Amino acid sequence: MSNSIWCGEELDLDAYLARIGFEGTFRPDLETLRAVHRSHVAAIPFENLEVILGRPVLLDIKALQDKMVTRRRGGYCYEQNSLLAAALERMGFSVSGLGARVRASSETLRPVTHMALSVEADSEEWLCDVGFGGEGLMEPLPLRDGAEAGQGEWRFGMGREEKGVRVLRTLRSDGWADLYAIGPEDRFPVDYVLMNHFTSTHPRSPFVSRPVVQQAQPALRRTLVGSMLTNVRPDGSMEQRKVGEGELTEVLRSEFRIELDEREAATLARVYSCGT
Repeated sequence: MSNSIWCGEELDLDAYLARIGFEGTFRPDLETLRAVHRSHVAAIPFENLEVILGRPVLLDIKALQDKMVTRRRGGYCYEQNSLLAAALERMGFSVSGLGARVRASSETLRPVTHMALSVEADSEEWLCDVGFGGEGLMEPLPLRDGAEAGQGEWRFGMGREEKGVRVLRTLRSDGWADLYAIGPEDRFPVDYVLMNHFTSTHPRSPFVSRPVVQQAQPALRRTLVGSMLTNVRPDGSMEQRKVGEGELTEVLRSEFRIELDEREAATLARVYSCGT
């Protein structure tokens, strides 16, 4: 019986690496981890369109590979970080799952609904997360109290609170802001099945009623939330405009490299018009 947790043996690793544009040799070291993380973020956008299209969000590795590698779509945290975990496991890394409460500067206590990863490289544990969307990490960050790093033109830090809780923070134009709080316990694929069910079906989930599509770049964060397309830069400046029903498919293609077939585009436009 395989000891695999993330089903890395079922992944077509060559196809995944081609999808994210990773070239060269790989080893289970920090240099490879950084390169894979950075390439994944650049290539695969955050999106919740399966939910909006009324389809189940599947987390088995074959479905994830079909969607994000073969069909070149994006996904949200459980999809993206599960795919990354399988790839890293296949490369020889030690990968553990994490659960987090999204804060996004809110003081409201939210449930544990975000997936991130802890990966060992060069004798240290690193927070890896390719599925947080617009304000997410570009590269791994040390899971070490007080760690700070510039990534592109963005800056991230790691804080610590009571009972072993760690907090990922980002530096905005008005100071440090909490992104999410990470619990100390390991999480496993079965845990994400439950989180995914809530996130993709519960009326209070932010992902069931409107499209959420995001892409982080070294000097720009682009988001489409509902009908509002926003570009944000490190100095806090932003540009916003409304996206009409008739241009939605083209915006997804040109701004986020998401291609939908005719049936998907028609369904999304119908749902989109009802929501906007």
